[in-house]
Amino acid sequence: MEIREMKNKEEWEGFLLQCKEKTFLQSWNWGDFNLATGGKIWRFGIYNKREQTAINKAQPPIKEQLLGVALVVKTIAKRGTFLFIPHGPVIIEGLKVNEIKENLELILNNLKSISIKENSVFIRVAPILERTKENINIFTDLNFKEAPIHIHPEITWELDITLPEEKLLMNMRKTTRYLIRQAEKNPNIKIIKSSNINDLELFKPVYAETARRHNFTAFANNYLEKELEAFLPDNQTMIFLGKYKNKVVAVAIFVLWQDVCFYHHSGSLSEFNKIPVSYLLQWEAIKEAKKRGYKIYNFWGIAPEIKNESDAQKSKHPWAGLSLFKMGFGGYKKKYLKTQDFIISRKYWFNYIIETARKIKRGL
Repeated sequence: MEIREMKNKEEWEGFLLQCKEKTFLQSWNWGDFNLATGGKIWRFGIYNKREQTAINKAQPPIKEQLLGVALVVKTIAKRGTFLFIPHGPVIIEGLKVNEIKENLELILNNLKSISIKENSVFIRVAPILERTKENINIFTDLNFKEAPIHIHPEITWELDITLPEEKLLMNMRKTTRYLIRQAEKNPNIKIIKSSNINDLELFKPVYAETARRHNFTAFANNYLEKELEAFLPDNQTMIFLGKYKNKVVAVAIFVLWQDVCFYHHSGSLSEFNKIPVSYLLQWEAIKEAKKRGYKIYNFWGIAPEIKNESDAQKSKHPWAGLSLFKMGFGGYKKKYLKTQDFIISRKYWFNYIIETARKIKRGL
């Protein structure tokens, strides 16, 4: 096997199209987004170099096989610079545990060399592998340690949207289905679907108010703008605006990539919580993704161990209410391996202390 940088978007995206476990964080356009925000990236492909074994020399040689890809992002922070693989690497399905380990070891050894050149304190991997004992052992054997926090979701909620609309509605929580029906009958509620980047100006104030209310750091305006600019040329993103009496009270940005629609950024105004605008917005997004031929609707991250309304009411997790909202639309939970860190320098422990304190402060 060998690892080398990839320059061809079609080859990259074509490989990912074959893979079931993936998110847009390993897409070509996410790499372009990071470049647009001033970041440094590497796109690596892992190839299986196979020799021709045919007796007949006239037979064409067997082409090499692409086994995996890894988008690597250099992240510069006050607490320390690190190399990050978001929701990756993505490795072809059907490999045995030891083969997955060989691929990861090849990537790790390559990133160790890059870390020295880039003054990286550690290497962080957010695996897109199922949380099983065998997969956990892969990272343990390679001397990774569990990261104090995660940057992207480790537990997500997904919905199969290939089912008929009526079946999707029947599989929802009773309260969710009722609120959607009520919203559909309310003439004061309207859902606007937009691919116009200028509508981000309507998104921003609602998103900012939500960040203040839930005590999280909102992404900067430039970040949101660059994300849209990266995905819009391929028609892979949309802004949804939920209006009540012509006032924007609920908003969301979706990334529509390959066969999955991702519910990525969102917000709502608390004074309109009793008006079910967000429920209809979500349902309209599901229907739009379904109309476009997407197969999976990914609600993005949810809180751990929230199974029902009672759990959400008892939980002190800051995402409890939002998790119940997402789960109400039906679907299933996906649990990936926890984020893993490979230590390059002793300076890592400064980062570890800072991130552990942040996790405690946020109640995560």
